[in-house]
Amino acid sequence: MRITVTDYLDVVSSWCFWSEPTMMMRSPFMLNTDWYDATLKEWLVPNAMAEAAKDFGVTDDRVRLAIANAALRDGKKVSDWNVAVEIGAAAANLDKTKLLTAAQSSAVKKRIRAATAEFHSFQVTQRPAFLIDTEIGDRAVFSGVVELEPLAATIDSMLDDATAYAAHKAHFGDPPPK
Repeated sequence: MRITVTDYLDVVSSWCFWSEPTMMMRSPFMLNTDWYDATLKEWLVPNAMAEAAKDFGVTDDRVRLAIANAALRDGKKVSDWNVAVEIGAAAANLDKTKLLTAAQSSAVKKRIRAATAEFHSFQVTQRPAFLIDTEIGDRAVFSGVVELEPLAATIDSMLDDATAYAAHKAHFGDPPPK
């Protein structure tokens, strides 16, 4: 059974930072707000850098987490392309020029805009937001949840439903076509 969990987040959101399973609101340190720039309407640069890393085969969260740590713990101005590319390239051992070019590309911006539009389509207001889908059509959406337990309980329930669905199908076959 395949379950897909999509985490809609903003790289420099403190709530998204706290939602990391290893943190879970139990951190002994204070976050640093020196990175914040109230004149910005959106935080495209850090999100574009994390998204662009995917173009180079980075399928884990190391670039996103490095940028988040640099901003939220160290106070680095990650809204600056040069600062963000230094951090992102170092985190994944990528060429800075190639990563910067990719991050500033229309393709990366288009993917970010599409993910943002999808996030807004769920009519939720808080990040992180988690979308959990199964092959049998079950879906759950969580908005602003930073504790692991409700997510784990939902996934467990969906796995149980999928097992029951498979057993029903083994006995009775597929449902009639629409």
